[in-house]
Amino acid sequence: MKPFYIGLLSAALLTTGLEASAQTKPAAKPGATAKPAAPVVASTPKETPPPGGTPRDFALPAKEEFELPNGLKARLVPYGQVPKVTMMVAIQAGNVHEVADEVGVADLLGKLMNEGTSTLSASQLADRVARMGGSLNISVGQDQTNIWASCLSEFAPELAALMADVVQHPALPASELPRIKSDFKRQMNLARAQPGTQARQKFTASLYGNHPYGRPIPTDAAIDALTMEQVKAFYQNQYGAQRTSVYVAGKFDQAALRQAITKSWSDWTKGPVPHIEIAKAQIRPDVMTIDRPSAPQSTIVIGMPVVDPSHPDYMKVRVMNSLLGGSFGSRITRNIREDKGYTYSPYSFIETHYRAGNWSQNADVTTQETGNSLKEIVYEIERLQKTPPTAEELKGIQNYESGLFVLRNSTPGGIIGQLNTLDLHGLPDSYLTEQVKNINAVTPQQVSETARKYVRPEAMTIVVVGDKKIIDPQIKKFKESRKKAL
Repeated sequence: MKPFYIGLLSAALLTTGLEASAQTKPAAKPGATAKPAAPVVASTPKETPPPGGTPRDFALPAKEEFELPNGLKARLVPYGQVPKVTMMVAIQAGNVHEVADEVGVADLLGKLMNEGTSTLSASQLADRVARMGGSLNISVGQDQTNIWASCLSEFAPELAALMADVVQHPALPASELPRIKSDFKRQMNLARAQPGTQARQKFTASLYGNHPYGRPIPTDAAIDALTMEQVKAFYQNQYGAQRTSVYVAGKFDQAALRQAITKSWSDWTKGPVPHIEIAKAQIRPDVMTIDRPSAPQSTIVIGMPVVDPSHPDYMKVRVMNSLLGGSFGSRITRNIREDKGYTYSPYSFIETHYRAGNWSQNADVTTQETGNSLKEIVYEIERLQKTPPTAEELKGIQNYESGLFVLRNSTPGGIIGQLNTLDLHGLPDSYLTEQVKNINAVTPQQVSETARKYVRPEAMTIVVVGDKKIIDPQIKKFKESRKKAL
């Protein structure tokens, strides 16, 4: 409950208590002189809150950019007054670069890189970072591997050199591979058991087919089959300066940090040129189910391919998504959560990759209301297609999206994330500096047009994970109703 409402509630309870106290106070004794009544103080009239300010475009902080002869790029952004620095090394080498029979090899490499360098053991590496007042972690994504680190400002040059050592000279100890494989299998089995993961895997496999974006989570057997030779080969074939960018944001000595980056990265091999195989997502109108006997809920994923951030329509799709299902005040959320009570936390989002993307509505709904939930989701999509939102409704969504954008840029990590997005998708700085303006330039008519163009129920892939004996009759009824509508 928000503090504002708690304050109102407390005031109401206090007033009630005072009134009750006055009513139960004993009457004055005979002959006693009554005290004059206290003057009644008129309550302060409720004030109208001031109107919200005009959304401002984001001003990208002044940054220093340079490129080394081997192709490595660096972005240094002085930001804030707190004596801390956040750094990220982004390497364009992720799951998308794995071949079909080596799914998970990028993950094993990332985990092994945590085990130290040719001169530092894992514990020595952790101790060095801790002495700088910071942290270091490695995450492997579909398009990139990212090494994040932070430290106190005075140690920024030392941390920059340490991160270069981690990337260029990983120890990759074979003795740790069995333990890392065991942990990786445990993580994958846990993910595979989740209905949300099951639905998402089926959905992306339908859209992307044999492309790496559509591949399933690696099995125990597939992980066991991976060798140290394959891990090292992936490093040799996919890592290099031309695919690497170093980002720094915070308070630091700019000249000293530039010198440290130049010195520690200049000798690294160029490696392969940047490359990501572009996925050609398929429109596959179908309803698929996965049996989860006795499940009290059904997990729904419904969606289709859309555009990526490099497309001129992307900002319109973002605003449309937020209004339709991507915010807590969205139409689908109000319908199946607030009004119907079918679900607790439905949400829609745009999953983006390099030159590819998809939109989906996701929800865990009561099993008995699976068919009704699908019906209401489609109803809200088609209602938006037919009737533009009011200017007031759209303005609320635009304020929400603008506010989120500002929040994302309020930390050094947020700034780095935005710059990495620009580089990954090949976007100009204006994508950030004019984003608030572009969000607020979307009209109600454009929202409806975008819904008609990019979220068409008759073209959507639908996946439902649930108790088939209960949900199959509901889905059959839903499909029959859609045939009649079409």
